[in-house]
Amino acid sequence: MKVLVTGITGFAGSHLADYILAHQPGVEVHGTRRWRSKEDAADHLIGRVTFHECDITDAHNVYQVVEKVKPDRIFHLAAQSYIPASWDSPAETFHTNVVGQCNLLESIKHLRPSGYDPIVQIAGSSEEYGKVAEDQLPITESAPLFPLSPYAVSKVAQDYMGYQYWQSYRIRAIRMRAFNHEGPRRGEVFVISNFCKQIAEIEKEIRRPIIQVGNLEAIRDFTDVRDIVRAYWLATETCEPGDVYNVASGQGRRIREVLTELLAITKRTDIRVEQDPQRMRPSDVPVLVGDSTKFRRLTGWKPLIPFAQTIQDCLEYWRSRV
Repeated sequence: MKVLVTGITGFAGSHLADYILAHQPGVEVHGTRRWRSKEDAADHLIGRVTFHECDITDAHNVYQVVEKVKPDRIFHLAAQSYIPASWDSPAETFHTNVVGQCNLLESIKHLRPSGYDPIVQIAGSSEEYGKVAEDQLPITESAPLFPLSPYAVSKVAQDYMGYQYWQSYRIRAIRMRAFNHEGPRRGEVFVISNFCKQIAEIEKEIRRPIIQVGNLEAIRDFTDVRDIVRAYWLATETCEPGDVYNVASGQGRRIREVLTELLAITKRTDIRVEQDPQRMRPSDVPVLVGDSTKFRRLTGWKPLIPFAQTIQDCLEYWRSRV
């Protein structure tokens, strides 16, 4: 079996490659990367997977890779995934996420006459749900979508595009809505990783003992990335094409409580917390807590890594890097 992971040099992509290499012997792993992207998350994969230079927004480039590899399964993780960046560059976010996925699905469509029929896992997001009423928590797949950021809107488009290509062309797209996932190798701009980097810098005394924060009142449903990528693999084993599945822990945590837990595992006792206005968003989703009963019943999946280990591993990662 051959698999293709778009965005393999990213956070989730590199962890998915780790999972496949460790738990799916005999699977040949291919991944796309861009020459201008940071690749340190995937340095350890050199020599173990086959990399393909590919800009997901270049239709011909995408077609060339898919035609060459002819993967049995495609995990589409390449995206502009940082929500604040989508406020600054909405058009670029739409182009990367929506046009990029369209290029991938069109490549498959053009290869279908030759008998090519892969499974495509589409990485959606809990941000698609947006501002959910309290009586709709925890969020099921049937909840209405009220996206509150350009990133979230782009993910809604990717999600429905997967449905449309299944209905129109029978391309076996499986739509996943993963809630927040964290762990080592997470980009420094994301909340828990950012807290961990700041703490590590304070411990090394290269930063004043002040942590800059944004909105600490938001509540999110965190799952370890290593559990999330295991769910992505299971989805391609058992889930129905065209259908949509939440992947979540089912437990909400206020960002303020997460920061308190992190501060409890550092020996520094003099750290102060300050709000940075630049870290506040034009609109923010107050609560995202998911119900993944549908996915769990179908696959038997459940999170295995405790949250305490997730944040400890993330902190240790930044301690090793700063």
